[in-house]
Amino acid sequence: MRMLLAILLCKLGRFVGKLVGKGSSLPGKLALKVCPDILGRVALPGRIIAVTGSNGKTSTVEMIAAILRAGGKTVIWNEEGSNQIEGVATLVLTHASLSGKVRGDVLLIESDERYAAKTFKYFHPTEFVITNLYRDQLTRNGHPEWVYDAILPAIHPETTLLLNADDPLSSCFAQGHQRVKWFGMDRCAVSADAPGGLYRDGAFCPLCHAPMEYDYAHYNHIGAYRCTACGHRKPQTDYTVTAVDTDAWTVTLDGGTRIALAFQSIYNIYNILAAYAACRECGVSGEAAAGVLNNYLLKNGRMQKFTLGAHHGTLLTSKHENSIAYDTNLRYIAGRDGDCAVLVIVDAVSRKYFTSETSWLWDIDFDQLAVPQVKRVILSGRYCNDLADRFSFTRLENWSVIPDISAAADALKADGDEDLYVVTCFSDRDKLLSRVEKEA
Repeated sequence: MRMLLAILLCKLGRFVGKLVGKGSSLPGKLALKVCPDILGRVALPGRIIAVTGSNGKTSTVEMIAAILRAGGKTVIWNEEGSNQIEGVATLVLTHASLSGKVRGDVLLIESDERYAAKTFKYFHPTEFVITNLYRDQLTRNGHPEWVYDAILPAIHPETTLLLNADDPLSSCFAQGHQRVKWFGMDRCAVSADAPGGLYRDGAFCPLCHAPMEYDYAHYNHIGAYRCTACGHRKPQTDYTVTAVDTDAWTVTLDGGTRIALAFQSIYNIYNILAAYAACRECGVSGEAAAGVLNNYLLKNGRMQKFTLGAHHGTLLTSKHENSIAYDTNLRYIAGRDGDCAVLVIVDAVSRKYFTSETSWLWDIDFDQLAVPQVKRVILSGRYCNDLADRFSFTRLENWSVIPDISAAADALKADGDEDLYVVTCFSDRDKLLSRVEKEA
């Protein structure tokens, strides 16, 4: 009886929520109050794919869904990205019959790292993708190793783990686990000889804490690591980016499958690889997966094209309180040809934790913008003065502050025609996009 009541309550709450444009987590929260073990009572599809990690969850899940749907599978997934247990409950119960049977071939779950153990208390994924672990939202997540400990109880012995072989911390989930598949990148055109960034989370081995050495790195501490003491090192990969052509902007997977990149970012390459690996484990051919991923343009709004006056603009969504997300977008901008302007907006730090904590700005390598083609940088938003303090310690001199976002947009609209790149977060992106003309 409680299960039926929980399902009915969730469905009703979801229906009302859609009418008002909200309701991706509240219906599930109400259902869990009525029946706390509801996720253990419903009959789920035989294949359950979960994705977690500091970055790349939403993009990876979207691409997995696109590939599986192209192959004729009925995929249940939360396109709104509500990834804590309440959002997962809403997703599952909305698609459940009144008898508790979830209709679909695949249940695809984006899981918040901290809440994975709660989400998978009553059921477990058949495949569990872990994209990466590094500094992220320090006010709620603390140290990456704390997040590792939070995920660990969510891992079931019968689950196949798909792990980023290039990440020294998330690769540790393979310790004592029998079912592991690895994805990673060989040394290629985008590799560096040593880790970059302003700090070194990968400086010491996460297992024995001895110094770590690198044969090459792809970004920050993600690359071919090896411990000088215990032997913890990048394992051999099952799914591999074997080459990157930075002229044509294509990647080659497993030595023969070529994919053109709609978004030419190292992040995008890893997300594509993770989605490819997950779908291959589900029986999808490399050719079929590549057919969907080729020039795939994400629909989650992480990258959007627009026009502002005579400027052709690109909005790059960076996860606030996550310096590596910023670093990769700044790296993307620095690698573009042609003169450009950059607008950095920090108007909200977090959608949930109102701490006004901005120490993470000091972990971002803004000096990447110290290249000839970046002609000017404008800092805007509520925390523009925090940004200004940070920029005063960079090599850049061509930056200015316009606190009001609308005023910054108007100033750019009235001046110049160079390409424009906007770096901000999900919470702030519409504050700029409402002032521009979006491109299809």
